[in-house]
Amino acid sequence: MDLHDIKKEYTNGEVTIMWQSGKCIHSGNCIRNNPKVFKPKDKPWITPENSSKEEIINTINKCPSGALSYYLNPKN
Repeated sequence: MDLHDIKKEYTNGEVTIMWQSGKCIHSGNCIRNNPKVFKPKDKPWITPENSSKEEIINTINKCPSGALSYYLNPKN
């Protein structure tokens, strides 16, 4: 495993957040725009269950590096 290119997924059941450490430039946009979800001092540091799908998507769309992306989960 390359520690400089970790890929993780976090879901709230409605939307899944994908994070790629190798692309992250640590701009802090995610933390400033949605501190309920993005908490770098916590484990796990991304908790999508703390926010709405719309807020999460809006925050991810502000990521300048592309380290954060998302996909919508299929409805059952």
